[in-house]
Amino acid sequence: MTKHFFADTTVLLGRSLRHITRSVDTIITTAITPIAMMLLFVYVLGGAIKSGTDSYVTYLLPGILLITIASGIAYTAFRLFLDMKGGIFERFQSMPIARSSVLWAHVLTSLVANLISLVVVVLVALLMGFRSGAGVLAWLAVVGMLILFTLALTWLAVIAGLSAKTVDGASAFSYPLIFLPFISSAFVPTDTMPGPVRAFAENQPVTSIVNAIRGLFTQQPVGSDIWIALAWCVGILVVAYYFAMASYRRRIS
Repeated sequence: MTKHFFADTTVLLGRSLRHITRSVDTIITTAITPIAMMLLFVYVLGGAIKSGTDSYVTYLLPGILLITIASGIAYTAFRLFLDMKGGIFERFQSMPIARSSVLWAHVLTSLVANLISLVVVVLVALLMGFRSGAGVLAWLAVVGMLILFTLALTWLAVIAGLSAKTVDGASAFSYPLIFLPFISSAFVPTDTMPGPVRAFAENQPVTSIVNAIRGLFTQQPVGSDIWIALAWCVGILVVAYYFAMASYRRRIS
């Protein structure tokens, strides 16, 4: 059964990846929009922002990486919605394939696509002056955290794709996720914010994830931020997975 599941997921993953390569606008939106935002903040607004660091691009990059992921997972909900409305799921159910492999193919496609976008963003950041003395273990910790964050948001996207009534509703759920880094430590230190905003910023998941990644990049002590960040990522992932699978079972029953 396990072998059957992996084989089916691999085949469906190839199908989803081919759809991405044929959709140039998906690649452009996922990679270019965060890069444009990074250029804007570093070269236009960066001089007026006091981040307490010598390199604003280094300070900014962790938040841009999370925005890249939030932008990318919108397409997971979009593609899943189109498959549901197009009757692909019904056709798959009539075939001798593992039912959960359909969802996992979309999730893994999101992971692959987002990792490619993240690599592109980091390469552009290097051209803009980003430098890190982080060792291999620190980089692996950053990659692991970004993978967890991507999986957590992707399963949220699965819920949206299965539950939406319109194609616009399927992808619109990502807008608050894209906006969330703006009310965090991603662009400015939270101690510059007014009281209620600061309280929210310091107690939402993006701030702890950004602080942990920033600390790893700059070889600074990450303290409890990394454990809080991991708790947020794992917690969101578990809850989103449970509700996504429950929603999927209702749709195919």
